[in-house]
Amino acid sequence: MGKATGFLEFPREIEAYKPVEERVKAYKEFTLPLDETKLKNQGARCMDCGIPFCHSGCPLGNLIPDFNDLVYRGRWKDALAVLHSTNNFPEFTGRLCPAPCEEACVLGINEDPVSIENIEKSIVERGFKEGWIVANPPTHRTGKKVAVIGSGPSGLAAAQQLNRAGHWVTVFERDSRVGGLLRYGIPDFKMEKIVIDRRVAIMKQEGIVFRTNAEVGKHISVSELDSFDAIVLSTGATVRRDLPIKGNKLKGIVQAMDFLKQQNKRVEGAEFEGEAISAKGKHVIVIGGGDTGSDCIGTSNRQGALSVTNFEIMSRGTEARPEDQPWPYYPMRLRTTSSHKEGVNRFWSISTKEFIGDKQNNVIGLITTEVEWICKPGERPQLREVPGTAKEFPCDLVVLALGFTGSENNLPEQLGVRLDSRTNIDAQENSYQTNVPHIFAAGDTRRGQSLIVWAISEGREAAYHADKYLMGKSLLPTKGKGDLPRI
Repeated sequence: MGKATGFLEFPREIEAYKPVEERVKAYKEFTLPLDETKLKNQGARCMDCGIPFCHSGCPLGNLIPDFNDLVYRGRWKDALAVLHSTNNFPEFTGRLCPAPCEEACVLGINEDPVSIENIEKSIVERGFKEGWIVANPPTHRTGKKVAVIGSGPSGLAAAQQLNRAGHWVTVFERDSRVGGLLRYGIPDFKMEKIVIDRRVAIMKQEGIVFRTNAEVGKHISVSELDSFDAIVLSTGATVRRDLPIKGNKLKGIVQAMDFLKQQNKRVEGAEFEGEAISAKGKHVIVIGGGDTGSDCIGTSNRQGALSVTNFEIMSRGTEARPEDQPWPYYPMRLRTTSSHKEGVNRFWSISTKEFIGDKQNNVIGLITTEVEWICKPGERPQLREVPGTAKEFPCDLVVLALGFTGSENNLPEQLGVRLDSRTNIDAQENSYQTNVPHIFAAGDTRRGQSLIVWAISEGREAAYHADKYLMGKSLLPTKGKGDLPRI
């Protein structure tokens, strides 16, 4: 695949970023794409490695060596066909995926891996630019009706696949616009929302119906679903983790998703509920070191924070791959994002013990202590505070980016669908089917909080099984098997 000696000739390159002082003034994407020659060179770096371990790293089973080779040869339209054969929305994953495929790249054992994610984004953006991505409605209809509840990446993937199978698909979304956390949880500087809108426009042309401001069980009666032959639940894992310590109800302590959603609504010019949240002129502390915490850091800097500090309870990761996480596994090492590079004080192995408020119940600081993880063979790691390390940090705004668990609505109960011990929807691993035979589940609502690439994979798999339930068999693809012939 690629050029036989490409990995020896060309170093890894990815998109450059606009300067920090320029990009923090706006909420637009700030990447600077590579030119075509450089992209071809990156495709040329893909090795003829015999067993492409990148496949095992990708939850979608993307045919990565195939599209890398086609890019190297300048066959962009063919590369797009191969990419779309396993991934409904490479414009999402090409921007937002942490690229487990690259961690599994054979070249990455002792060199920089192939820039797979950047190539993926470049292929799909070329497709939109050239007008190759157009509506392709099914040639026949089965007469079956399917309801998809939730329009995040898993719901959109399930809807598109089921529509391709010829079913009439209606997507119900509780918010005013389609996209789920893609729209309201991902800042515009990471993905502008036109990226969602242009894809949804195509899906509408293909015959999919989207109903917004339509929360089933609240705005829409559950009995209305009786007219559907199958239902796919893709409502996400939306219960935010709290920090149950003294002072956690003080004003100025907010959840990350409230903070991010409100800013995204500002950018789109929409009204939002609740009190306005802004980091402007404030000392901000973001608790949580994951991607959501990173997004809050970038948003705080753009809003004009005086300072941004980030706490992570886990120990600082290593720059290199940890010894106990060998290739091709995805390593838990130090990640430094573009938002981190825009200005933040980062602390690891730190736990927040108490929030401090003033007489008006506004947060003015917090108290922390250093922690260490004790690992004994055969036992779960134990967290222990380090004596004598208490410290006070002044702050005006605290953003909790602690992740999500389970579903916050009572729709499963109304539908008679069972939950598992983690309060996710209990759907069978091999069929995505719940205890109610015509109801399926996909994405975070089934597997718990996870990646966008996993959500798309789950939506595709649930669509396959729902189609098989409706028709007795399914011609839809499953993981790693494309919709189109390999080129």
